[in-house]
Amino acid sequence: MPDSDLIRDFLDDLLVEQGLSDNTLEAYRLDLEGLSEFLAQQRRASGTVTLATVTPEDLANFLEHLFHQKMTATTVARKMSAIRRLCRHLLVTEQRSDDPTRLIRSPKSHRALPKIFDEAEVSALLAAPEQGTELGLRDAAMLELLYATGLRVSELVNLTTDGLDDHFGMVRVIGKGDKERVVPVGEMALERVAHYQRASRPVLLAGQNTTALFVTARGGAMTRQNFWYIIRRHAVNAGILKPISPHLLRHSFAVHLLNHDADLRAIQMMLGHADISTTEIYTHVAKVRMKQVHARFHPRA
Repeated sequence: MPDSDLIRDFLDDLLVEQGLSDNTLEAYRLDLEGLSEFLAQQRRASGTVTLATVTPEDLANFLEHLFHQKMTATTVARKMSAIRRLCRHLLVTEQRSDDPTRLIRSPKSHRALPKIFDEAEVSALLAAPEQGTELGLRDAAMLELLYATGLRVSELVNLTTDGLDDHFGMVRVIGKGDKERVVPVGEMALERVAHYQRASRPVLLAGQNTTALFVTARGGAMTRQNFWYIIRRHAVNAGILKPISPHLLRHSFAVHLLNHDADLRAIQMMLGHADISTTEIYTHVAKVRMKQVHARFHPRA
């Protein structure tokens, strides 16, 4: 079977059985195609090397090739993760009788702690949008809702008008792997979104019809790129000089909850993490922040 067909079948199985996101599947496809292209340039006495006939020696050569390209340990480990899953798939489907990745060790990658806003910076950012304009009302509602719920930016921009239940104070989102979850929303965020829906959204729509909760100045659905521009602009206006990313509010949501003694399992559910170990990274951020505060303010530090 050609490598392209093998990769397609593998990704189809992942989609059906595990419901992985389009972004994850695309990353797997690119990683496996990269290995396939490398193998196409390698020849043995027995002929061309393919994904179905790759050996541990071939994979060791591929790893060496990646490091010669100055790829980071994190990138190499991600590529090896895709290759391992493919090889397990080939074993289960009896397309090969061994696992060539069994003796291959992925490089250990250092997991960087996520950056966050402190609570004063969040307050400044949320106050930055101009409340006297339709776009300012929209931006204020988006930022307030994002910090109140810890949603991913993709989840925020894909919200529909029926996704927010202001009576019960909950928002329903479709997260990674098309998994639905319900997240509580605070009163301030509910008020900001309600104000936007009354006074701003109809003006921005200008008679157009869409189920998207947040819309652009032209009445179209909000995008990740639009939001990236919005948060960066308001951060500058708020006097925040640190590097900005759209996920900063999501990270800050988690750490600030931990700082105020929230339960880690509850935070995991609100963030939509499948594994508690993903959420635990925020405990490390909280500890680092606590040490910084102690060092700065304790008279004997």
